[in-house]
Amino acid sequence: MTDPIAAWHAYMHAPSAAALDAMLAEDVVFHSPAVHTPQVGKAVTMKYLTAAAQVLGRDDFTYIGDWRAGRSAVLEFTCTLADGIKVDGVDIIGWNAEGRITSFKVMIRPMKGLNAVVPLMAAALSG
Repeated sequence: MTDPIAAWHAYMHAPSAAALDAMLAEDVVFHSPAVHTPQVGKAVTMKYLTAAAQVLGRDDFTYIGDWRAGRSAVLEFTCTLADGIKVDGVDIIGWNAEGRITSFKVMIRPMKGLNAVVPLMAAALSG
């Protein structure tokens, strides 16, 4: 089984649809910091994670913490948006016995950062 967190880090360094598709379970659930309802399924999760990589995965995007337990991990990140707003957040990732991601939850702070990310994500999702 491939380490799903190592695969995720590799994806964030060089995003590709094929790599993301290989990482996700068909029934993966994505929890957005801005959308009330969970987004269920590989296709919609791929859209959100691809958009997030475009919006947040800038030159200074860095994971600064990594906590694991069983088949889950919390990855703490930091980055600066194009307008200079600093964003801190966590990705909470769960995976199945095959090493495919089954849940992905994103939390972002501060509120100013989340408020800046929401329209950028909306634009990336619509494009």
